[in-house]
Amino acid sequence: MGSYEVSPPPTSLAKSVQLRLGFSTDRGTVSAFFVQLEYWLDGEWRAVVRYDHDSEAPGGHDVTRDGLHRDVYRGGRKIRVESVTGPIPANEAFEYAEADLTENVDMYIRRFKRWHDVNE
Repeated sequence: MGSYEVSPPPTSLAKSVQLRLGFSTDRGTVSAFFVQLEYWLDGEWRAVVRYDHDSEAPGGHDVTRDGLHRDVYRGGRKIRVESVTGPIPANEAFEYAEADLTENVDMYIRRFKRWHDVNE
């Protein structure tokens, strides 16, 4: 997951659900980030949905140039990239990503459970 200046412990959102994030800043502006919703399945944390921005990384994305996108995971692999916005300042993109995953956690987790045949 790369190296970030700030990478606090994941935040528990529900049983078996957490939000993991990391970011770096340059003079108060977010220079790189990831925000990832994860589900505990088969003894490991699995990516459900991920947002990221890192124009310096090989194959990295620049939200200020390309817009914000959402990576959707199934079976441990990224299966789809969804365009979310046009070009947007990185600070706004970071806030949007965290808010989206927190506010829509139920929808993302229901889909993940359906795809992975999780019955609780």
